[in-house]
Amino acid sequence: MVRIISGTARGRKIETREGMETRPTLDRVKEAIFGSVQFSVPYAEVLDLFSGSGNLGLEACSRGAKLAVLNDRDAQCTAIIRRNAETLGFSDRVRVLNLDYAAAIDRLRSEGASFDLAFLDPPYREGISEDAVRRLFESGLIKPDGLVILEHAADLAPQEIEGVYRVRRSKKFGRCGYSLIEEDRE
Repeated sequence: MVRIISGTARGRKIETREGMETRPTLDRVKEAIFGSVQFSVPYAEVLDLFSGSGNLGLEACSRGAKLAVLNDRDAQCTAIIRRNAETLGFSDRVRVLNLDYAAAIDRLRSEGASFDLAFLDPPYREGISEDAVRRLFESGLIKPDGLVILEHAADLAPQEIEGVYRVRRSKKFGRCGYSLIEEDRE
């Protein structure tokens, strides 16, 4: 069961895709992530690039984000995201894209979008995490004081790219972990 853990939709369940193709963020990891960025969420513009069920982007809406763009390459997942947004009453603040992560970044860049927070929970072993983070910063989609929150396998923490991004903090939870990543402006 996946649920919204705080905010206006606290305790409400959301639909998820059956099977192991998506792996919703565990409540304890989600609580730690949102504890780390809690003061940045209200009124934020948020991107959830590998949304699955929309778990992280919808949690951000529940906590006061003014806009959330939720993307997933799987059409079944995007249908679930739309239903979840409607059920929670967030449809007016949620935009859903059904694109590969690179195509989503390109589209959002061409539209002039920018985000305070970007949540990334990509398939751990596909080797796309660092490419997605790099593309987000190089495309200008992350605002100057914005953060990328990357979920990853505990043994696959991201490597910094000098002049592009640096890891502010990482935390592990058993086999998974997350890192807060910011622009490297030095």
